[in-house]
Amino acid sequence: MLSTPLQASDLQQRQSDLKQLQSQISKQQSDLKNTSKQREKLINLLKKDEKAIASAAKKVNETKTSLTQTDKQLSKLNNRQIELNKLKKIQQESLSNQLASAYLAGNHDYSKMLLNQQSPATIERLLTYYQYLNNARMASINELQETMIELEKITQEQISQKDRLNKLILNQQQQAKQLTLEQTQRQNTLSLLQKTLNSSGAKLEQLQIEEASLKRVVEQAITAMRNSPKMDGLSSKNKLSWPTKGRIKSGFGSQRSGQVKWKGVTVSAPEGQTITAIAPGKVIYADWLRGFGMVLVVDHGKGYMSLYGHAQTLLKNAGDLVNKGESVALVGRSGGQTEPGLYFEVRHKGQAVDPARYCKR
Repeated sequence: MLSTPLQASDLQQRQSDLKQLQSQISKQQSDLKNTSKQREKLINLLKKDEKAIASAAKKVNETKTSLTQTDKQLSKLNNRQIELNKLKKIQQESLSNQLASAYLAGNHDYSKMLLNQQSPATIERLLTYYQYLNNARMASINELQETMIELEKITQEQISQKDRLNKLILNQQQQAKQLTLEQTQRQNTLSLLQKTLNSSGAKLEQLQIEEASLKRVVEQAITAMRNSPKMDGLSSKNKLSWPTKGRIKSGFGSQRSGQVKWKGVTVSAPEGQTITAIAPGKVIYADWLRGFGMVLVVDHGKGYMSLYGHAQTLLKNAGDLVNKGESVALVGRSGGQTEPGLYFEVRHKGQAVDPARYCKR
């Protein structure tokens, strides 16, 4: 169950911290130094909120996957049950016909058959025939018994799967409720944070801090790549699929603010939509990053890496190997975004390159 006392206590603590910060900022709005300190506290609180959302969203996604698998299993069981019922009917009819034939033929007294002075060859043929009929009846009875046993097992399995399905539905409802609570808390934190960034100077300062954070992660990723297995890298000749479907909101190299430019692309997409790896690789970073939210970085070999940011939740951990097209995250608005989308980068030896060189238009 998701809504544990510990999680409820954690949410209450974050709500209390937010109220305290709101009160302090209202009193110290004119003091830039104090406002800057409160902003840092709000960013840390936002990190906690978005990590809590990621945890809740991951559980919702896992439950959703389990529901799909349970539905498929129930469907298979139902189809097998239909097949077995048809088979049972055929077997019952076959056995019934055999018993009727035996009845019509009469009860054969083997001693009378021997006393009737029939030739040994005739007697042997009759005995073989009767033994054959008896074996056929026994085989039919055994087959029917096996069918009945399997039917009983399937009935019990159906009951078990339906019980599991009901529990999963209840779980999903509770998880969705927890996710909504976490999203509300995050929105309140974000609203207050945006008030402390009401000047262009403050916004630019934040972008520069975010750029520095991303640079550190890229440097860490390059170091981690040295321990990765040999892989094929990326090729601009073989166009790859984009990690998620959507409209490109900001293109590579476009102006972000002042002299800060986009080193990747932002794709507008529905929250919760699947993000897939563009090529095979190894996850070398999976965590929250200031300004980019829940971020996942995949090493593709030969100095190539892809980065997926603003995720609602990450479905893979650092060290995991991923295949091309495998789900690695879900679209979100983490990193302080107001609209859902994916921030996507491709880098070669640490330098950002236009993802459109590798992904289909």
